[in-house]
Amino acid sequence: MSFRNRVGGFLDTPFFQNAILGVIVFNAVILGLETVEPLMARAEALIVALDKLCLSIFVVEIVAKLYARGIAGFFRRGWNVFDFVIVGISLVPATQGLSVLRALRILRLLRVVSVAPSLRRVVEGLVTALPGMGSVFLLMGMIFYIGSVMATKLFGEAYPAWFGDLGRSAYSLFQIMTLESWSMGIVRPVMEQFPYAWTFFVPFIMVTTFAVVNLLVGLIVNSMQDAHHAEDAERTDTYRDEVLSRLDRLEEMIREGRK
Repeated sequence: MSFRNRVGGFLDTPFFQNAILGVIVFNAVILGLETVEPLMARAEALIVALDKLCLSIFVVEIVAKLYARGIAGFFRRGWNVFDFVIVGISLVPATQGLSVLRALRILRLLRVVSVAPSLRRVVEGLVTALPGMGSVFLLMGMIFYIGSVMATKLFGEAYPAWFGDLGRSAYSLFQIMTLESWSMGIVRPVMEQFPYAWTFFVPFIMVTTFAVVNLLVGLIVNSMQDAHHAEDAERTDTYRDEVLSRLDRLEEMIREGRK
């Protein structure tokens, strides 16, 4: 086995994966400590050094993967591209014009998703659900547009702060959809002047909150189940191929023994 293959095999071992996961979590804690001013005043040099050490480990990991799998093989896998971008952002100098990049360093914690198989399955299920979610979002957008126009026409003159124009009406309806202070904060005050306003708001809540939102949740759960089944099927196919390969070798050994 060549040195490149040995490096690739080591990168795939549970020991290495768990070690990287530990470094990611530790680095997230370090980045959180950087927000504690009294602690930074006492141990800023140590905290910054530990942060740079973690970043160095991530860079070495990326370089090792590039060496073991080659540039084409490395970038063929989407999770490798994700890791490369996250680490690359951390390497950009945080100058005055790019000071926001210091805050973006916490994105390294998202690398837990690429390391933990269960989290990868969740994200893959979410990505798979995006086409179906697009149709649901389009439907919700139509409902919000219709509701915003109606609310502006019905309540805009009396309550301009909530329904004075299309944008304000859409924002107020979004608050109502989330059920955040919708009754005492908006609907009941409106009903003091428009007693039958509930005939507009209650159906809107029923359609958006209890129907469309639950439809989104159902799509995501279904996609996650499909991703889980696909992973199980792939694992089963791999095991079957290994068993068949062993049976073929055993049959060949038996034939050679008979000769």
